[in-house]
Amino acid sequence: MKKKLSAWFVLPVLLFAFTALAEDEAPKEQPYVAVGQAKSRKTVIALPGFVGPAGLKSAGDKTLETVRSDLLYMDSFQILDAKAYLDTSTGVAPGTFQMSNWSSIQAEFVFKADVKPGEGGLVLEGYLYNVGTGQPVLTKRYISSLGDVKTLGHTIANDIVKTVTGLPGIFLTKIAMICNKSRNKEVYAMDFDGSNTRELTHHRSVTLTPAWSPDGTRIAYSLIAKNKKNVKNTNLYEFDFRTSKIKMLSDRTGINSGAHYHPDGKKIALTMSFLGNPEIMVFDPDTKSVTRLTNSPGVDVDPNWSPDGKHLSFVSNRAGAPMVYRMNADGSDVRRLTFAGSYNATPSWSPQNNKIAFAGWIDGRFDIFIMNPDGTNIERLTKNQGNNEDPSFSPDGNFLVFSSNRAGQKNIYVMNIDGTFVKRLTYGLGDCVSPRWSNPPTGK
Repeated sequence: MKKKLSAWFVLPVLLFAFTALAEDEAPKEQPYVAVGQAKSRKTVIALPGFVGPAGLKSAGDKTLETVRSDLLYMDSFQILDAKAYLDTSTGVAPGTFQMSNWSSIQAEFVFKADVKPGEGGLVLEGYLYNVGTGQPVLTKRYISSLGDVKTLGHTIANDIVKTVTGLPGIFLTKIAMICNKSRNKEVYAMDFDGSNTRELTHHRSVTLTPAWSPDGTRIAYSLIAKNKKNVKNTNLYEFDFRTSKIKMLSDRTGINSGAHYHPDGKKIALTMSFLGNPEIMVFDPDTKSVTRLTNSPGVDVDPNWSPDGKHLSFVSNRAGAPMVYRMNADGSDVRRLTFAGSYNATPSWSPQNNKIAFAGWIDGRFDIFIMNPDGTNIERLTKNQGNNEDPSFSPDGNFLVFSSNRAGQKNIYVMNIDGTFVKRLTYGLGDCVSPRWSNPPTGK
């Protein structure tokens, strides 16, 4: 199992790193579709078949199908029907085909590629053209083994999304969660679309609140277990994908839960109660030192860093009912953000730093809401679909993953940030809660 888990993590990262071996990108330009514009229009793109020898046709077709599936997952791309294509040439590079064949069918972008044999696999030369200008906006050489063309397709789709929107693609990201398939609550992880599920822990106990490190190499989580004093406790642990090893980070007496890594990956915010009252603290895994941020008579939980690391959102019942608050990174300037309902929980900051999602109790159930970082402009995203909790933003800010019991058991779902295009991701894993979305792999 150790080798299997390690390979599951490392392989996409290695491919992502090697794709740039012979890269010749077009000059950097502004995104072609502004953030939020996709709500009102779809980007029209053509994906003709890749050119290459017959022996690589199957690999090319599988790669293209992954690209197509990924872009459709976004719900912001319209892929033209291949029956409408007028271009019958095998030209891929600039000047080898007529761009008018694509403009005449209203394509805004076209991705053309040729596939050639490479050492141990294939080499794909890809060109994304802006049909309006007739110029390539992305030119890139990809290298892949024949056994991993799905990762190749995800990488290409990521590059297309980044070029068109300026936002990172999500197609090599993962989602961590807690599921009880084995009747115990263990940490699981899966690909962004619910595929390739892995059980990461086997504690045969209760795990809680997973959190990804910014580089996606580690998951912090809490576990109900005995501490060094042989007393039942809520301890903080960390799973490392690079080694498949688990280490304890903190077993201070009481609560060590609700971890969230700082954007620099060097410290963790969480709730600790070794001083008596549950407070938000910042923990340094290297030195084991702790800095206290909150000091209130209430219970303070669910800390979540803003993307720039300057603020933390959290939940506190210091004024009575649990509500969402915000404070500076040093614990100063505490501000209450929510005032409605009887219970608000699990705030999550968007990567664009412009929204906070949270779960709120209303009409006898939990639903998902988003608001501005100052608490204004609250929008309800779910309604009349069971309990909906634990929202977490995708790294591009376009989606929210959350848990819901709308189908009976608690499962993991994903939706657009306007509450549309809801998809169920988990099946057969028991009750699944606390989903958390990873960043894209860095390739470093």
